Amino acid sequence: MRQQDVHDELRARLHEAAEAHEPDRARILARIERGMAPESRPGHRATLPPVVGWIRVVSATAAVAAVLGVGGYAVASAVKPTPTEKTVAVSPTPSASPDATSRPPSHPAAPPAPATPSTPSSGPSPTPSSSPKATAPVATGERDGPLWSEGSVDPHSNDFWAQSDVTLKTTVRLTSLTVRLQVAQTGGVSNTGAWRSLPETDFTQTAAEQDGFLVYTWTLKPGREVAVGDWVFAGQYNHRQGGRNAEDDTYTITGGDTTGKRYALAGDFATRTGTGGGS
Repeated sequence: MRQQDVHDELRARLHEAAEAHEPDRARILARIERGMAPESRPGHRATLPPVVGWIRVVSATAAVAAVLGVGGYAVASAVKPTPTEKTVAVSPTPSASPDATSRPPSHPAAPPAPATPSTPSSGPSPTPSSSPKATAPVATGERDGPLWSEGSVDPHSNDFWAQSDVTLKTTVRLTSLTVRLQVAQTGGVSNTGAWRSLPETDFTQTAAEQDGFLVYTWTLKPGREVAVGDWVFAGQYNHRQGGRNAEDDTYTITGGDTTGKRYALAGDFATRTGTGGGS
């Protein structure tokens, strides 16, 4: 017979004995009371010492506890649920595939495109034509279309001081204009002032030493115009004592009219000398 069957049969018998057992509580309590009360007879003393009485009480109490304990154990064993055998299912460890890898799959590289055979050119490739760019006009003299100019040394110049005049005549209105006067450094040349016959507020004016020249520049401000007429731009300067040769002095003029056409003029002072301005 298996151990499990023996255990089941024993548990069944204990369960039946526990159900059939009914302890006589009244009888047990009476025995305890008798044990605690002294034995006496009329006219006689108790023959047992007190110690013996306490031993009987303790023995009776232990007997009751033993009976109750056995009954309780039997009941507990009878009602204890039968343990069921538990089976834990363990999934088998998956075996790694021979192709498994910890890196993401790499995509195959695209095959290179077939090389296109080059076809020999039958001739030089044509050069793309560039769009024409607007270029500044080149000054070729003292005249250009409706504009005329002249350079001269003012007759009031003397042995220590001089004034160079650039005269401009125009028969069209100008929306842009720049006049540049270059006075050669012949010795002691230094700026003493400048002016123009047009409104001062219409122009920006500068004077500076550049590459051996004293350069005066007048530039028409945006939004301003030069009316039809004759106009003078003058630069004043000191120079070394004595007569001064102005043959290396030059001027340039650039401008444009209301139609957008551009003009350029240039001249010198070689044949134009005044008092104190000659050789």
